[in-house]
Amino acid sequence: MTSPHDDDRFDWQAAEADVTSGPDAEVVDLDAARAARTTPDPADSSDSGGGPLLVDSADAQRSPRFTLSGARAGQRRPILPAWLRSRAELVDVMRWAVGHLLHTSAYHGLRVPKYVGKLALRSPAGAARLASGGVRWVFDWEGEHLRQSTSQTRDGELYLKLSKQRDRRVRWRGIVATFTLSMSLAGGVAVALAPGWAQWAIPALLVTLCGMVGQPADKPLLDTAVVIPRVARLTSDVVVRALAVLGIAGITQAIAKQGTKAIAFTAPITRDGPGWRADIDLPPGVTAGDVIERRDRLAAGLTRPLGCVWPEGQPEVHPGRLLLWVGDQDMAATPPKPWPLLKAAGGFDLGRPVPFGTDPRGRIISFELPYTNVLIGSIPGYGKTAATQVPLLAAALDPYAELWCFDFKGTGGLDPLEKVSARYASGQDDDTAEQGLIALRELRKECQRRAAVIKGLPKTVCPDNKVTPDLARRRKLGLHWLVVALDEVQELFSHPEFGKEAGELAEKVIKLGRALGVILVVATQRPDAKSLPTGVSANAGTRFCLRVMGQIENDMILGTSAYKNGIRATMFAKKDKGVGYLVGAADDAQIVRTFYIDGPTAEKITDRARALREAAGTLTGHAVGQAPATPAARRDTLLDDILTVVPVTEPKVWAETLTERLADLNADAYGDLTRDQLTAALKPYGITTGQVWGTDPATGKGANRRGIDRQHIADAVAERNKRRGDKAA
Repeated sequence: MTSPHDDDRFDWQAAEADVTSGPDAEVVDLDAARAARTTPDPADSSDSGGGPLLVDSADAQRSPRFTLSGARAGQRRPILPAWLRSRAELVDVMRWAVGHLLHTSAYHGLRVPKYVGKLALRSPAGAARLASGGVRWVFDWEGEHLRQSTSQTRDGELYLKLSKQRDRRVRWRGIVATFTLSMSLAGGVAVALAPGWAQWAIPALLVTLCGMVGQPADKPLLDTAVVIPRVARLTSDVVVRALAVLGIAGITQAIAKQGTKAIAFTAPITRDGPGWRADIDLPPGVTAGDVIERRDRLAAGLTRPLGCVWPEGQPEVHPGRLLLWVGDQDMAATPPKPWPLLKAAGGFDLGRPVPFGTDPRGRIISFELPYTNVLIGSIPGYGKTAATQVPLLAAALDPYAELWCFDFKGTGGLDPLEKVSARYASGQDDDTAEQGLIALRELRKECQRRAAVIKGLPKTVCPDNKVTPDLARRRKLGLHWLVVALDEVQELFSHPEFGKEAGELAEKVIKLGRALGVILVVATQRPDAKSLPTGVSANAGTRFCLRVMGQIENDMILGTSAYKNGIRATMFAKKDKGVGYLVGAADDAQIVRTFYIDGPTAEKITDRARALREAAGTLTGHAVGQAPATPAARRDTLLDDILTVVPVTEPKVWAETLTERLADLNADAYGDLTRDQLTAALKPYGITTGQVWGTDPATGKGANRRGIDRQHIADAVAERNKRRGDKAA
């Protein structure tokens, strides 16, 4: 038929005739029609005898019971539990088991006199119970009630049967009782003639037996050495009920239509460490992040403390897969485990994984510090500096690793590391920020030097063109691990003078230093584009995010789309101090509570680290009172000194001429100043060198050389004075 849009001459009358000539409309029973369509038709049947199936029928949608591809795609459950596959966890479990046994033994051993007294006091009642029970058994008093009831009902035949049964029982039970009593009397005579120890042992055994028989039901003999909290079992009904109260429309509607079948459990709910684990497929359209964001309401629905409920997403499976772990105890109330390196004998090899914290199940979580850079972030007061200390203290215990530590907040959080750091600075002032900038400049040069050294090594020594643990131990090569900590780095990156250059240098070091043995540990409490350049955050291989308040901060630390994938550090509550998401240490994101090392303990660790370095001869730099190898121009007076040595009548001057005049003005400050160092010192003010025409005083010839414009210096001084005036106001 021709479409009405194809031709303006469309015949509407013919179309109407076609419609009116068709069959009349009728009402059809849809259920009957479907049944008829699904009924097997012999003409359409296949060899197997089955007819055609509707696409939306249950039989058509049912997955095959077993297929080879399905078996390959299936997840194999571990044969051994996690604590048996990890040596550290096995040692920890065995240590706990031995400690538990010793505690229980000591507890009950101390109360043995009390237990003996209880048995002695209860033994008369127990003897009476034994005698009473023996008499009742011998004379068959248990059946007396039944025999009396048959006599009252006048059922003579049944009464005679019961009486004969009683006579038989009493006869052979009397024989057994007589024999037992005879043996007991003989045993009593034998005990009187036995050695002394037996004369005490037999009565003690009888008293113990009678005391246990005489024990009241509500008063056990032994006291409780360890009080184990009783926690209700996690069941599918409990989980479904908790998910139903979250207020998520997709879950509520699915449960209303399908009931408990709306929530699919991909594996049985099982014990996993000190808690329960449930693997859940949420209804279509609901993501794990929707549930994670409502962790407090989920805990309320489960009637468990907030610190017991830890939902996690599994985006590698699909966005709707939820892993729910419900612990027996609140994580915040659980005593923290000691840092494994706290009492370890000797030093530590930084090439090994660094113990960083524990997961909600109590398992130790470690990550490899070499070949990565670490980014740590959170809002203030949630353990960011304490988390930063952990990898730094591990690095301090490696006598062949060099430490540079900078605390731009100035609160002394990294002060224990000062005694082992080759470079160290702490404060909120411009001088500390400048020292951090200078360190990044030197770090950039160090990366270039190391790259040249690695390039010159034979492939048999360095096949992958990167520093290996073996190369890091060869002191002549200078390829030792170099760990640089920048705490509260937002103070440096947002600095009006040094921030831009510092961000550029940090980005270059992060990109290049990974294979060169240079490791940056960056911590910030204000993760935004200005305070944390994207080039720095995007290239950090290991990220740890404690509590943050929004999606932007979450993704700045954990990576783009982390929030969307359900990795949300916004779910942590006020009590979750030291708890955060760790990304990059394993294939999946992990919830980790960092090891807490207080100030006095950190001092003891760094004292041990300093002794190790002194023994190895690797204690250098700030730790032994040495100034940095590269002197720097004095930032506070450099611009004023340049205006002093360059008169107004000289608009431009060569850089080497300027360094000579500055050295003549103040030899202590500028005696070793080079042209490159002068250029670097002026860069934070936005001043660059350019081609300047001048006359060489030694030859009298004119030439173009690198130099500066005096007006640029004067403008920078005016801007600086204006900014200082604004701060003072």
